[in-house]
Amino acid sequence: MQEFDVIVVGAGHAGCEAALAPARMGLKTAIFTISLDKIGYLSCNPSIGGPAKSHLAREIDALGGEIGRNIDKTFIQIRVLNTKKGPAVRSLRAQADKPRYHIEMKKTLENTENLEVIQGMVTEIVTEGNKAVGIKTKEGVEYRAKTVVIATGTFMRGLIHVGETHFSGGRMGELSSEELPVSLEKLGIKLGRFKTGTPPRIDARTIDYSKTEEQPGDTEILKFSNRTSDEEIRTRKQIPCHILFTNKNVHEIIRSNRHRSPLFNGTIHGIGPRYCPSIEDKIFRYPDKERHHLFLEKEGYDTNEVYVSGFSSSLPSDVQYKMLNAIEGLEHAKIMRYAYAIEYDYVLTEEIGYSLESKKIENLFMAGQINGTSGYEEAAAQGIMAGINAARKVQGKEPVVLDRADSYIGTLIDDIVSKGTNEPYRMFTARSEYRLILREDNADLRLSKIGYEIGLLPKEEYDKVLYKEKVVKEIIEKLEKQHIGSSNPRVNEVLEKYGEEPIKNGITLFELLRRPNIVYDDIKYVAELIEGFELGNYISDIEYQVEVQVKYSGYIERSLRMIERHKSLEEKRIPADIDYDSLENIPKEAKDKLKLVRPMNIGQASRISGVSPADIQVLLIYLKMRGNN
Repeated sequence: MQEFDVIVVGAGHAGCEAALAPARMGLKTAIFTISLDKIGYLSCNPSIGGPAKSHLAREIDALGGEIGRNIDKTFIQIRVLNTKKGPAVRSLRAQADKPRYHIEMKKTLENTENLEVIQGMVTEIVTEGNKAVGIKTKEGVEYRAKTVVIATGTFMRGLIHVGETHFSGGRMGELSSEELPVSLEKLGIKLGRFKTGTPPRIDARTIDYSKTEEQPGDTEILKFSNRTSDEEIRTRKQIPCHILFTNKNVHEIIRSNRHRSPLFNGTIHGIGPRYCPSIEDKIFRYPDKERHHLFLEKEGYDTNEVYVSGFSSSLPSDVQYKMLNAIEGLEHAKIMRYAYAIEYDYVLTEEIGYSLESKKIENLFMAGQINGTSGYEEAAAQGIMAGINAARKVQGKEPVVLDRADSYIGTLIDDIVSKGTNEPYRMFTARSEYRLILREDNADLRLSKIGYEIGLLPKEEYDKVLYKEKVVKEIIEKLEKQHIGSSNPRVNEVLEKYGEEPIKNGITLFELLRRPNIVYDDIKYVAELIEGFELGNYISDIEYQVEVQVKYSGYIERSLRMIERHKSLEEKRIPADIDYDSLENIPKEAKDKLKLVRPMNIGQASRISGVSPADIQVLLIYLKMRGNN
């Protein structure tokens, strides 16, 4: 019988991060997957990033994770989104070479020290008392471990729907896991049922691109990971994606086939993602909308498969053809893979704690879609945290629980644990009340220290972050101290360029940069004429950081004051042995919610749905009487 410190079940985006983390922390780790040919597979859209999702990817990278590094190795297009909306929602999105993404992630896992990659379907969680001690596979082999992480994606009792046809499968063409969910239920873990879907893939040779709008990538050097060198991506060939639209004919085809949609005829019972609906759901949800955006994204350099983003469906194959061929530019499109919907089991969020460990079975952790979330980045974020905490459990150390004021990862986990979810959870910038502080550009400044201290981020990488932090501070101090006046002709030259009034009195470079239209390059241009003053030349990442911190300094200061108030509540710990039933003046509903979630502190308790400010006051009084304050 083989023994490990950590066993990870599943090798999707959550599983890969969950396995790499403990292995890189020096623990003997094994990852199990139904198919070695699907490690890190991009099951749906061939892209990483986008609003809030890029924030998660950057935070994972700051902690020492792999998703950002892997997309940097394999992207075929990269763009910055929301450039006109400010730094809080600015986000990087990269389209991947789907086959190569899998190959590179597989290569990373196979060549990581302390990590064994094993093909096998896990059928049972082995327990002793209320503790997980290992797993069993379909082959009847038992493996022992001190901690186990489950990251099964959509594979638990997966049921695929294409029109009137439905059959079991974790993904199209792959086996579903039928026995593992039964094992979890026997352990008393409650499961729910969700639904998601994917659009068709069509043959690029059958698309009339002259009827589409081309969307190229950005030409500047862009990357998700600080560990990626400019040289690695400088000569990367980019492939454009293309925009087109549905129309009234498409919508009518969908309406006339409503009775054949498992989404509407009662066949599908699982709840789908509200923010990523199928095309038929869009048509009936927004009946007055005459068209919907679609994006054509090539799935790699060496394939003709094109992903039709925005066209997820569970309608029959013949209807899918009719819909596609009614779209301008796709009149002759040939389907290579049909769209489908899939229902799957997930673990109710009341079953997991903030460390992502099961509340009922010690040493058992869960990450990814099994926790009711949706998306590669959301899964990977949970994966790295579950892997870290599974490792720290073995090491006899306290778990790492990120605060929602420090990270999008913390926001994600806090949301699903304290608030729960009745639909597949997706991350948005709007979910964070501290989004101006939690920008993608400063993920390294926020989280690299944690990654370094827990043993995931190499010292040389952390030293780069410390250098960046130091230099940014020094430049800002220089800008604050340096006064200029109209005697510098470039000051008013720059202001006039943007249609602003020229200055008459002196101003600091800091104050100049705070003006809405002024950018850091303008400051460098003005500074060239200041005798004895030198800003220096730094990489764009450092200069952009200076610009953001200066330009939004007032808003940042207000956000920091909000965080201080938030932290004061987070620091008020709630004893693990608290008897909520003994507390008077708290209604039963609130008590039940508190008992279910078991918040670690007052801040988390205040965010639980059904717990009122009055209930929080009762808790604060209780803590004060107990001497916890």
